[in-house]
This record gives sequence, C-alpha cells and structure tokens, in this order.
Amino acid sequence: MEKVFKYFVLIEKDENGIYVAKVPDIPGCYTQGKTVEQVMERIKEAIEVCLEAEKKQVYQPLKFVGIQQVEVSA
Repeated sequence: MEKVFKYFVLIEKDENGIYVAKVPDIPGCYTQGKTVEQVMERIKEAIEVCLEAEKKQVYQPLKFVGIQQVEVSA
C-alpha cells in the first residue's frame, strides 16, 4: 500500500499574471500556470517527480502554523 502525504502549496501571482506554485517542504519543487486550476494540476505532477527523484529522501510535511506578511523599508 502506498503512503499518502499532504503538502501545503504556496501560490503567488507574478507581474505578468502567471501563477507560481511551490512546496516549501520539498526543496526545488515548484511550477507555474495560467490559472490556479492549471498550476494545481502541475504542482501535483511536480511533487510526484520530486519524490520519485529523491526516493531515498522522503520529505515529511511540516505542521502548518500560519502565514504572515511583513513590511520593511529598504
């Protein structure tokens, strides 16, 4: 039986209107798409590829605490 993992996906929208999705728990696991639906389909594929490539390393999802936004002057 395969083990099922749930990962949090961070989705942002870039200046060109493209959605960018990344999985903070898996280094280098990200993708993009024109819609949220498309980027979610693609991130599932990206997660599978990342996990397949790193069979020796299983990334255990971290416990989600929350998202905060901070404003700084530069």
